Amino acid sequence: MHSSWKPPLRWVFGAATFLGFFSTLQAYRLIALSMREPAGLAVGPIMALNFAYWYIPAAFSPLIFRLVHRFRVDERPARALGVHAGTALLFAAVHALGMMGIRGAYWGPHPHGWWSAWQRNFLTNLDWLLMTYAALAGLTYAVGYYRDAQARSLREAQLQTRLAEARLKTLEAELHPHFLFNTLHAISTLLHSKPETADRMISRLSDLLRLTFDRSGAAKVPLQEELEFLQKYLDIEQIRFQDRLSVRYDVDPASLDAEVPRLILQPLVENAIKHGIAPNTGPGVVEICSRVDADRVWLEVRDNGAGLSGPARLQFKRGVGLSNTRARLDCLYGEAARLELGEGQAGLAVRIALPLRPSHGLIPESAGGMA
Repeated sequence: MHSSWKPPLRWVFGAATFLGFFSTLQAYRLIALSMREPAGLAVGPIMALNFAYWYIPAAFSPLIFRLVHRFRVDERPARALGVHAGTALLFAAVHALGMMGIRGAYWGPHPHGWWSAWQRNFLTNLDWLLMTYAALAGLTYAVGYYRDAQARSLREAQLQTRLAEARLKTLEAELHPHFLFNTLHAISTLLHSKPETADRMISRLSDLLRLTFDRSGAAKVPLQEELEFLQKYLDIEQIRFQDRLSVRYDVDPASLDAEVPRLILQPLVENAIKHGIAPNTGPGVVEICSRVDADRVWLEVRDNGAGLSGPARLQFKRGVGLSNTRARLDCLYGEAARLELGEGQAGLAVRIALPLRPSHGLIPESAGGMA
């Protein structure tokens, strides 16, 4: 036991007082039943004996608690049991001596002598006193081990939280360079052929990075804030693809305050553009949807591309964006979150279901026009 727990003495003496009253009533009634004229029965001596019977263990308890913490049965059991056995016998001997003193004060010397009376009292109460000692020691051990177990559980929970936070930071750190490098690559391809377009993309990228750094400490954000970030990213992609990329929002207003993982939509939109829009020469549409259903919030990103073939689907599932998203959802929610793919007549949809938890953070007003 690392935590040095012992019951407060007021608890110990409170329990001894209660037991003293109970024993007094019990003894008084038993004696009264055996007497023909119980009206003359003196209560004082009976109360003194019964209160002494319980107050002596209460006065002995600080020594018992000290020995329990100094001699632990889980470290050196033979030594600890020997110390406790000797102390328990000493406790019984002192208890018998105290009871003899109370008896002598009320009734005078014992007719058979003090030594004989002490032995009789010692042997009569020995079994009960040994159980009393064991109960005090056992209670101290039990509560001490319980407190240690609680402390270990708390430390383990704190370590698990720190591990989860470290894993989330690693996953987010993996996402940031991923879309940053892709954007820089797009800028580099436009730098010579369309310098003005490249300049606008650099400006949008600066805004995007500023927003990213401003909220870098949060693992979860309101959906409306996530949509604001996504809009900054899509501004860059729409400059890149021009008329080939259209974005539609179908956002349930009831979902805007829902708590969602930070950067949960950007990799899904990036995949939709990469696999659904970029391979086609015609115009493409990416749609971002959200809705609240009972105790869940559903997020969906879908495109109107050609969908995925077998090899492309395998590559898509193993890509950084989707695998990272799955890992983050597992880390944050475990089995309470779902991620599924859906294919219709055209394109691909990625749907995410999260537990509905309202966010208590500030919600930017600039995202309000997306609904």
